[in-house]
Amino acid sequence: RALFAEYAAELTDPEQRRLYEEEVAALERERGVEARFVHPTPGFELRPAGRRRLLYDVVFHPAALRLAARSARFRRLLCDTALEAVESHCGVQLDRNNATVLRGVSYKGVPQAPIIRSPLPGGAPKPPDDGDSPLPPF
Repeated sequence: RALFAEYAAELTDPEQRRLYEEEVAALERERGVEARFVHPTPGFELRPAGRRRLLYDVVFHPAALRLAARSARFRRLLCDTALEAVESHCGVQLDRNNATVLRGVSYKGVPQAPIIRSPLPGGAPKPPDDGDSPLPPF
């Protein structure tokens, strides 16, 4: 239990999280990939009616969420965009007619920082050719 408690405390420590993200970014850079962690802030929850309660996170730019907070028409546009994205990327059919924005609820679950990877110009650096490797080249 003590080890698990120590592990859980380490996971929630912001300094440890920052160190982890730096290490992952450095490893990805060695592979020729730029890695960026996205730390979304909760916006609003949209609930389509149905028996199954699966949650899908959709991330929008903070400026879009600010506009949605002030304009019902823009919030409807974001809702439609989110529903289309979930349907097309997850292969599900959602009940669009009964989808409603829940008042007072901004997020369910535990926020996680997804990672966006994009290739660096020039690709991965070539490993040193020492000639002693028993493995064939890639």
